[in-house]
Amino acid sequence: MFKKPSMIAATIITMMAAPFAHADMTAEQVARLGADLTPIGAEKAGNADGSIPAWTGGITKPPAGFEPGMHHIDPYADDKVILTIDKSNLDKHKDLLSPGQIALFETYPDTFKMNIYPTRRSAAYPQFVYDATKKYAQTAELIEGGNGIKNTAIGIPFPVPANGLEAIWNHLLRYRGLSIARFGGQAMPTASGSYNIIGFDEKLLVKYSDPAATPEALQESNVLFKFKQKVTEPARLAGTALLVHETMDQILTPRQAWTYNTGQRRVRRAPNVAYDAPGTASDSLRTTDDFDMFNGSPNRYEWTLKGKKEMYIPYNSYKLHSDKLKYDDILHAGHINPEHVRYEKHRVWVVEANLKEGTRHIYKKRVFYIDEDSWQIHVTDIYDNRDQMYRVAMAHGLNYYDVPTHWSTLDVYHDLNSRRYLAIGLDNEESMYDFSQSFKDNEFTQSALRREGKR
Repeated sequence: MFKKPSMIAATIITMMAAPFAHADMTAEQVARLGADLTPIGAEKAGNADGSIPAWTGGITKPPAGFEPGMHHIDPYADDKVILTIDKSNLDKHKDLLSPGQIALFETYPDTFKMNIYPTRRSAAYPQFVYDATKKYAQTAELIEGGNGIKNTAIGIPFPVPANGLEAIWNHLLRYRGLSIARFGGQAMPTASGSYNIIGFDEKLLVKYSDPAATPEALQESNVLFKFKQKVTEPARLAGTALLVHETMDQILTPRQAWTYNTGQRRVRRAPNVAYDAPGTASDSLRTTDDFDMFNGSPNRYEWTLKGKKEMYIPYNSYKLHSDKLKYDDILHAGHINPEHVRYEKHRVWVVEANLKEGTRHIYKKRVFYIDEDSWQIHVTDIYDNRDQMYRVAMAHGLNYYDVPTHWSTLDVYHDLNSRRYLAIGLDNEESMYDFSQSFKDNEFTQSALRREGKR
């Protein structure tokens, strides 16, 4: 059952009548940010039965004992499992699961389960993100049929979304820091559970999130972020590198991408790094626009905001993130080890994307479940061109409280047909994300990509 809060009922009804209709926030709605709504638009109050508590600010500073560079201490380590869902009681809990999650229980009836923990609304962001969200809430505007954005910077552009496109842009532009360096692994276990690790060295410069960013400067540069990725292992792939410049107006200037191939020792433009092209070294288990649960231009889909619902989603995944675990502890046949996964009940926005007539993508329909407290997509149900459930993706998020920001520590893409999955973001045996970097634009050029690949 979808919930349509009274404060947005009128805009949702308008949205259902027209696939894309921008509705400016009123001054009264803006005044609710930080009042009965959180600073980025979630319902501050808990739910009726208390199973979802009120948001009281989230985690805004590290717990005692944490030092920069450490894997994050679990602030909820003493929490106990309050419910375990498995094949024996699945029917009692389907209302709080997505069809894709239910399909995982049906595909792996003897091994897949969900340990449900108390709900902790830990998501938090810096004050300047909250300030910018409120400042630009009445000016943020989608352009080019929803394929670009203007008159906003830094914050969540549409804290009270009027349609599915506004909600997905909130995910695309959610705050993850300004300059981030991360080392991580990707694995694609076979149906029997054997795997190899693909190592990545990634750098991200988010121009949109710069505290000094302005709508005018962003519109002039037309750059949201710059991303560079280098494969570090295995040896046969090491040195392969990718550079992406993501644009604000993707009709004016589509995504700019380049690759460096170690065999050819040259940089080439890569316009195919988009949509349903296979992800880097992914064994075709995820598409390019699956990365970060969804990225890139939304122009191949019709987007519908279905409303809100309460749902069990991966959350506060500090246990899964711990450096006390080895990859063998996590990567099992069929799906990751459920003993290390924490699920909680949260309110999510439900956004449905249906492939436009005359366009092409291997995914005909995608349903995104977006955490109201962070605008992070936490679950995606993916359907093929026969209208069958094809893949199920889950992002295991936590608050990187040294920033603070809510982001995923591990994204897992389950392919139901092959009974395989791809896990990206494995960091248990790696150095921790470094949010203290101060990257410059000259580190995200074709020349820099060439140098990166040769190292």
